[in-house]
Amino acid sequence: MNPQTFILENARAALKAIYNVDASDNMLQTQETRKEFEGDITLVTFPLLRVTRQAPDVTANRIGEYLKENCPEVESFNVIKGFLNIKLSKAFWQNVLGNIASDENFGQLPATGKTIMVEFSSPNTNKPLHLGHVRNNLLGSSVARLLAANGHRVIKVNLVNDRGIHICKSMLAWKEMGGGQTPQNSGIKGDHLVGNYYVAFSNALKAQTKEIAAAENITEEEAEKKAPILKAAQAMLLKWEQGDADVRSLWTMMNGWVYDGFGKTYKRLGIEFDRTYYESQTYLNGKALVQEGLDKGIFVRRPDNSVWCDMQADGLDSKLLLRGDGTSVYMTQDLGTAKQRFDEYSLDEHIYVVGNEQNYHFQVLKLILKKLGFNWSDNIYHLSYGMVELPEGKMKSREGTVVDADDLMDKMYTTAKETSLELGKLADMSQEEQEHLFEIIGLGALKYFIIKVDPKKTMLFDPRESIDFNGNTGPFIQYTHARIKSILRKASEMGIEAGLCSGNESVLIDKEIEIIKLLNSYPDAVRDGGNAHSPAVIANYAYELAKEFNQYYHDTQILREENVQVRSQRLALLNIIASVLVKAMSILGIELPERM
Repeated sequence: MNPQTFILENARAALKAIYNVDASDNMLQTQETRKEFEGDITLVTFPLLRVTRQAPDVTANRIGEYLKENCPEVESFNVIKGFLNIKLSKAFWQNVLGNIASDENFGQLPATGKTIMVEFSSPNTNKPLHLGHVRNNLLGSSVARLLAANGHRVIKVNLVNDRGIHICKSMLAWKEMGGGQTPQNSGIKGDHLVGNYYVAFSNALKAQTKEIAAAENITEEEAEKKAPILKAAQAMLLKWEQGDADVRSLWTMMNGWVYDGFGKTYKRLGIEFDRTYYESQTYLNGKALVQEGLDKGIFVRRPDNSVWCDMQADGLDSKLLLRGDGTSVYMTQDLGTAKQRFDEYSLDEHIYVVGNEQNYHFQVLKLILKKLGFNWSDNIYHLSYGMVELPEGKMKSREGTVVDADDLMDKMYTTAKETSLELGKLADMSQEEQEHLFEIIGLGALKYFIIKVDPKKTMLFDPRESIDFNGNTGPFIQYTHARIKSILRKASEMGIEAGLCSGNESVLIDKEIEIIKLLNSYPDAVRDGGNAHSPAVIANYAYELAKEFNQYYHDTQILREENVQVRSQRLALLNIIASVLVKAMSILGIELPERM
């Protein structure tokens, strides 16, 4: 039983027995006892004073005495300024440990009946995934697993931005400069190849802009609008929307290259989706909604034929929904996609995992949907996260200065390999086993370093720091798990069995009780992390548990413990710690190796 629940139930009985009071839930408040005081759980007596009509210390002492006399699980109590600090017996904590050990689904919360959709990744098909996408994917996938652990039905979706002016820029550059280059004849991964042409377009546009600005003595902003290559890309977009066969054929071919590249990156990162939507298939839904809004007088058409939503009365700006030439914008397809999803799945919540530079976009999205009469817009949640920066500053896709996701994973592998070989503990592992281990450590370091940061915060990514085997890192937790497994293997080789004592035979020491408290709080961490949409809560829980184990292992005899019962119990405790670490880290998508 949860210790706070146990105290609440018995405090309720005490109030009935002593004061003949049926205490309401809001009258009974408990918290973990502060470390400077003796005790496990503290009952706050101040909300009870209006019914006990006694001083705080008197009320606390009377309840404490009742609990001591009537609950064998209560070992002792003390009162500090009206706070009743209760120390529970070793037998109580022994039973808590037994309950954790016997619960195969420990940490999995009961089913809620709610359906939640999580959209993440949402790449453009004009460039490969980069470090910013890595944070998005790792955050989105871990949030999805965390919500599933909270008992929700979770649908993981990807919306691929496969159409638009940015896609046409890559297409046009390849058509004019590519010379028939393909992933097959160049040996370049498809998403990288297309990304190269996006950068080539940007460079060509810059050159034309400077030339026009100098020749006509106008600003570069004015000159860019006149650049032939930009006008050609805009014309290509219009042809795409009109269904031009040649443009659509080129689009299909180049997007196919990108999807193949994305698939390889997703697989290595451990990213999966239940469904993938494509902007090219959903933007028409948005256009239909825009027409509906026009018909109802919610939107307005301006003289240049563009369509807008005026939200100034709501404290926002006016938002473009259709350009004058009839082509759509991001907002158009987001409107249509949202309606399609809520129609298909009757969602209780829809979470968009998108960077904080899009905060305004989602404010507008929700408001426009509300204006269109969709009350489910209140169930849209923008999980806004901070950008990832590097020691040398921000990344820019169009300038080709991003940190590519594939290159980053390769670097993490190499760093993990160098660090592991320096420790010199892999001599008895085969080459294949070593390579698999380096991949696990490298990806574990990457994932943990990114996920442990609160999503809302901008973060600085340092690959070398992330792979440190000490401190709050993935490899530290992985190494802790491997250390536990090594001890358990040695015990098995020595013929020593693990086994828990019964409650009445408890041989627990204080440090073990502290670890049991931490283990028992894992479901609370799952609940808290889910409520906050923050897997960082789970990451930092895993670190605290790993840290507590290492301190315990440093101070406590395990295999050399002479008392057979004590030794057996400690091995069982280690088994449980390893199991909970695996549960926690699996929410983050991180594998824990048996050996390191």
